[in-house]
Amino acid sequence: MNRIRELRPSRLRADLSGGLASAAVAIPLAMGYGMFAFSALGDSYFAFGALAGLYAAVSAGIVCVVLGDRTTMIYAPRVTTTFLLGALLHNLVGANAEGLRDGGLHVAILAFFAIILLGGALQAVFGMMRLGSLLRFTPHPVMAGLQNAAAALLFLVQLGNVCGFDRSIPFTAVTEHLAEVKPLSIAVALATFLVMWNARLITTKIPPLLVGIGIGTALYFGIAAAGFGSHLGPVIGLPGTAESPAPLNHVGNLAKAPALFSLLPLIVGGAFALAVVSALDALLCAKLAMPPGGQKVDGNRLLIRLGLGNMASACFGGITSGINIGPSIVNRTFGAKSSLSVLINAAVVLAVIFVLFPVVSYMPRVVLSATIMVIAVQHIDPWSIDLVRRIGAAASRQRVLMVLDLIVVAAVALLSITINIVLAVFIGIVIAIALFIARVSRSNIRRLYRCDTIRSRKARGQQQTALLEKLGAQILVLELQGALFFGSAETLSEDIERLTSSATRTVILDLRRVTEIDATGMRILREIQLSLAHRHQHLALALAESSELAPRLAGAGIIDIIGRERLFVDVDRAMEWAEDDVLRIESKEGEGDALPLAEIDLCSGLAGAQIAMLEGYMRRTTYARGSVIFRQGDAGKDLFIVTSGRASARLHQPSGGDIRLATFAPGTFFGELAILDAGPRSATVIADDDVGCYVLGEAKFSALMSDAPLIAIRLLANLGRELSGRLRRANRTIHQLES
Repeated sequence: MNRIRELRPSRLRADLSGGLASAAVAIPLAMGYGMFAFSALGDSYFAFGALAGLYAAVSAGIVCVVLGDRTTMIYAPRVTTTFLLGALLHNLVGANAEGLRDGGLHVAILAFFAIILLGGALQAVFGMMRLGSLLRFTPHPVMAGLQNAAAALLFLVQLGNVCGFDRSIPFTAVTEHLAEVKPLSIAVALATFLVMWNARLITTKIPPLLVGIGIGTALYFGIAAAGFGSHLGPVIGLPGTAESPAPLNHVGNLAKAPALFSLLPLIVGGAFALAVVSALDALLCAKLAMPPGGQKVDGNRLLIRLGLGNMASACFGGITSGINIGPSIVNRTFGAKSSLSVLINAAVVLAVIFVLFPVVSYMPRVVLSATIMVIAVQHIDPWSIDLVRRIGAAASRQRVLMVLDLIVVAAVALLSITINIVLAVFIGIVIAIALFIARVSRSNIRRLYRCDTIRSRKARGQQQTALLEKLGAQILVLELQGALFFGSAETLSEDIERLTSSATRTVILDLRRVTEIDATGMRILREIQLSLAHRHQHLALALAESSELAPRLAGAGIIDIIGRERLFVDVDRAMEWAEDDVLRIESKEGEGDALPLAEIDLCSGLAGAQIAMLEGYMRRTTYARGSVIFRQGDAGKDLFIVTSGRASARLHQPSGGDIRLATFAPGTFFGELAILDAGPRSATVIADDDVGCYVLGEAKFSALMSDAPLIAIRLLANLGRELSGRLRRANRTIHQLES
């Protein structure tokens, strides 16, 4: 039923319209890129280069549709792969290998198409091995450098045609032939460039490429008709006396080149680089060419189809193809709905090859080169341009990283143009990998602080609080992030060694943001524990219960070495444990029997008789471990003063679970807002131990205010001082965490 729906007249008309329009854009692009790829063979192969680009467009399009591509994406040569092929052919022609000396240009051409054939095969193998996702991890600066080099060279190679030279002259030799430059040819090129660049101001219904070619060609032949044809460069022309470079015509030349195997390193290396670059380019263009909300393309199947299509192209004398974004967008814009439009596009290209090429061959080289120059400028990598812009505005640390990326881009581009493009690709990947290792080898420490300024949520009495303000610096907290592996674990060990040289009793490693720990990281953790233990220092770990790292640490014996009593679900509980340890060593407070009311901070400033009177307004209560003292949302009527044990306030989460807000130790109080505003409880309080406490109810406090106002005022003053202290400590913690 779906196939029948696709054959409806309205859909056929839409596919026909899209196929014709996209072919009109793809044909000059394919011809221009093909001529660029064949530029090393000289002027006699100019037309063969144009045909090679057209063969590529036909082969890839038909093969991909036959193998199951149901999209409207158009296949044609691409800038980066064409640049790579042009550089490879230039290296082959200029090589001094024994096989080339024996077989001459025919062997160089055969080796060139062998690279395209093997590159297509490797591209298909990448897809079969499901490496499409892995290839996306190729460093972007490498691809950016390659694309910028391609754009620059694609622009420069057109200079010979723009200047109107009658024969092929390398752009590097243009300055030596300034006397042969034809100003009218430059004028036609400039007019074509400006028209195509501003085509949207002329019309939005015709693609800019066609507008530029149309007006440029009309201007060229208008000048020729006026009698100034000798002041213009040549047209593309038909294939000359040179023999067709199609591989099937040169297989017999293998007998003349028994030493062809001497070219194998260049063939294999070039094919691998071509496969990597063309695969990456195809995966990127598949994303960019798909309409918003369109079905996601299977990258691995795409590589298989495109690789086989490029193999077919090589057999017929074509170059490497990819997904060409411009014609693909035109195809969709003009209404294409199915892959039938891709076959129509291929049929039109075939008609040009076998029927209309004599007509197309009259296209002026200068006009085609001017439009290719526009495309070259448009293909300058936008990420590189944005990177240059952001370097000036970035922070110093980020600026260094951006400059390193820019160095990789520039290095790959320069090496590609000046030395060897295959070598440039591999050197760029090595440089980028080295920079990546250098980045991830930096310290994993996201933030560090000591517990004299930032403390746990356990509320303590004034004396213990003052003691922690003095001795809390003995507790060092390191929040880690990223991967703890062979490169970064050693750096962490060195950082801990340096940071614990001063008086440090406990080191807490917060591992909740650590994404991976390799075998080296495990070994370094063991060494950190042993080193700290040797100096009589403790190590504690904060690790979420659901973390995948916990069983791996246990399996490696790390948790047993450190001690399961020193493994905590969050850094707050680890800090509480470390604080208790410091207080246990430095002070005896909190141990033994319950605190008397006179030793509690809330009652400071009251005489013995006043405390005895206050005690009469309170009741003594105990709560068993795990019991709920009050629940979130309950009516608030009582103030609780803890004399023994611990209780924690918890906030229930709508998504499930709860958050510990604070833990109250002996000498502290909670529920104080109840006697101030009588509002509902903002959290649930649960006894962590057997808790003993005094309870002052709202009614009893009102009676106290009436019977002994001085005692009530003192209680309110002490309550205000404690709340002020909590707020001050909270502000200091927030400031420390934000800095």
